[in-house]
Amino acid sequence: MGAVDSPVMGNGSGNGIPKLSAGKYRRMDAQLEEDEQESNIFETYSGSGDCRKYVLVCAIFASLNSVLLGYDVGVMSGAIIYIQKDLQITEVQQEILVGSLSFVSILGSLAGGITSDVIGRKWTIGLAAIIFQMGAAIMTCAPNFLLLMIGRLLAGIGIGFGVMIAPVYIAEISPTVSRGSLTSFPEICINIGILLGYVSNYAFSGLSKHLSWRVMLGVGILPSIFIGCALFVIPESPRWLVMHKRVDEARSVLLKVSDNAAEAEQRLADIQEAAGTSNMEKHEEKVVWQELLHPSVSLRRMMITGFGIQCFQQISGIDASVYYSPTIFRDAGIESDSKILAATVAVGFTKTIFILVAIVLIDRVGRRPLLYISTIGMTLCLFGLALSLALLAAELVSSKVGIMGAIFAVCGNVAFFSVGLGPICWVLSSEIFPLKVRAQACAIGAVGNRVCSGLIAMTFLSLTKAISVAGTFFIFSSVAALSVVFVHYLVPETKGKSLEQIENLFQSGREWQAGEVELGDVEHLVPRENKSLSNKDVLGYIGEVHQQK
Repeated sequence: MGAVDSPVMGNGSGNGIPKLSAGKYRRMDAQLEEDEQESNIFETYSGSGDCRKYVLVCAIFASLNSVLLGYDVGVMSGAIIYIQKDLQITEVQQEILVGSLSFVSILGSLAGGITSDVIGRKWTIGLAAIIFQMGAAIMTCAPNFLLLMIGRLLAGIGIGFGVMIAPVYIAEISPTVSRGSLTSFPEICINIGILLGYVSNYAFSGLSKHLSWRVMLGVGILPSIFIGCALFVIPESPRWLVMHKRVDEARSVLLKVSDNAAEAEQRLADIQEAAGTSNMEKHEEKVVWQELLHPSVSLRRMMITGFGIQCFQQISGIDASVYYSPTIFRDAGIESDSKILAATVAVGFTKTIFILVAIVLIDRVGRRPLLYISTIGMTLCLFGLALSLALLAAELVSSKVGIMGAIFAVCGNVAFFSVGLGPICWVLSSEIFPLKVRAQACAIGAVGNRVCSGLIAMTFLSLTKAISVAGTFFIFSSVAALSVVFVHYLVPETKGKSLEQIENLFQSGREWQAGEVELGDVEHLVPRENKSLSNKDVLGYIGEVHQQK
């Protein structure tokens, strides 16, 4: 990326735009293809081994809060069976218990945007773990539904903090070439947490109804201990340090996460420029929230894309497939609790395996192709699940065929979700917003995500009672089909672009999608005499191409 970011004046015209003379530019396709082949998370960039390991460790530790969210989602799907038997709660109380976490996590996400700007990204991660730990402890010891809900609310606030801050922190310490893979780590951890929750359900299902769900929930406290240790390892975000005029500390962090000193200085200059600290000629900054409430045209596009992808991630019904998979499998004809929980473990394994596939592909294939594959695949699987359950209810297929069809469709749905919409939702949210509003904008996106998740979780049982499980999943398949259209028209390709270049992508008027292609294409061109172009040269070249058209 240094070929684009280094300020070099070409032999262009007086306006600084390089001339397009024949033979002056050569395409670097061979080098680009080689770079793309090396975009696997374990061989993303060619810096020192210590640099790679350090960034990788930081991304893993920052993502541990997401294990808590995943574990809660997975474990609650089975624990609710035993909570209902032990505390004798109603169906409505079950919906409130399951769905309330998503709604209350909104408070954590909103507070996380403010807190992360005040105390830093790093310490917000620690605060999230402490709050969740308190909630999990209360839930484990709760003798009644009221105390169970109080613990659930605290856990939800902690999860809201963690879900919002992890992608932001990782995006801000990651090199451009590996940002997509590393920012997907929270989604990996969510899936690992879901799998651990399913395994915990199955492992402790043999205990008494009074003890089983308490042990299942109590095990969720353990990841918080590792997060406490992580705070002594991971650095503060260099972008946050620059925003707080701690440039020397930011430089020190960048030297640890960059290949060499030159790259670190270039990244620091880019961050300073984006933060408005190195260019005093820029107009005065608005208050962040005022700017979000009255956005510019380009920021409005960013918010539509970021907020929309967050909402589609949830309203396509993924939480229904995960939280209520026991209900789906029981409706398909599985009667034994242990067999139902065993089937959910298969779902968890599938979800985890395919998120690893996404990590390998996200910086090779790009965001948009994976989103197309994901949303189209989800549409087909959700429709297949609804059709399978409908045929089973009408006794047009055998019980064995219906059960196998339901399990295959649920596993297929979570697989397609994990390979695209699941991780890329968070990657895009952390990439597309300007530095000045990134934390708060990501918080708004997380709020939309949690609201939609809560609506699905708190209405699923009532909806299935009204129109059947099959009818409910026919609706989800229709929503997934709409997400395909949304991706086509409103989601840009951000693969291989710096965070600053992505900002430019949304400032290209109605032709921003075309500008996206041209920007990516121009980055492949470098003057033979001069090995790099500045960002202004690139944008100037795009403008010249438009004029020629």
